[in-house]
Amino acid sequence: MDEPAAPAAPRGGRGGELRLHGFNAVQAVFARRPDAIRKVYLNQSRIPHLQPLLKWCVAHRVGYRVVTDEELGKLTASAHHEGVVADVLRAQPLPLAGWLPTLPAGPQCLLWLDGVGNPHNFGAILRSAAHFGAAAVLLPETSTLTLSGAAARVAEGGAEALPLVRLGPVGESMELLRAAGFRLAATVVRDGNPLFATPAPQRLVYVLGAEGEGMDADLAGACDLRVSIPGTGAVESLNVAAATAVLLAHWAARPA
Repeated sequence: MDEPAAPAAPRGGRGGELRLHGFNAVQAVFARRPDAIRKVYLNQSRIPHLQPLLKWCVAHRVGYRVVTDEELGKLTASAHHEGVVADVLRAQPLPLAGWLPTLPAGPQCLLWLDGVGNPHNFGAILRSAAHFGAAAVLLPETSTLTLSGAAARVAEGGAEALPLVRLGPVGESMELLRAAGFRLAATVVRDGNPLFATPAPQRLVYVLGAEGEGMDADLAGACDLRVSIPGTGAVESLNVAAATAVLLAHWAARPA
């Protein structure tokens, strides 16, 4: 379905369309939100692997274009496009007050990201969250963090596996979460309870600080628990994405 090439600059922003790249990222959108797809660009070598998607595009009159690797690189401003790019409608964060009542009873783990901004760390967090079955990622009221093409590629499909949820004011959000049975655990570099010696609550929110400066002290003080990941001391700490994987693995391994 050969159509004129789209503008080279990746689409972004907090609304509208998002330009995704990466095989698993595009396949995940096709599996979960096919109606969000607006245009597909792919390398000739990817045609055999993307037949269901291309047939869907033809059936639903969604344009696709076979292009060179060089063109894909220009479309994404990245060499890591993996042979396929898709323009899709961006999924908007859901408000906590509206989303929380839809969450099933029983064990649930949420991630509250306080100041995380690096797209590769964000993508890795989404991948770990999907792998270990976290229910959502919570974004502070004033956070500008949003899904980018780079984050979605690193997430390897994880960006479509769980929702982004927008928090309200901190105190109000904490009250709503506690009323739903959650305990909040501040994840700190030092002076927290050792993670592996601390039983993980069945319904838990891990609150994770920003890369570099860490978590806001007032936010950490308002949490129910403070936990630290013990290590050798050879380095100060894990980065936020690696720490998230360890924290989620600990929650997933809790006694039934």
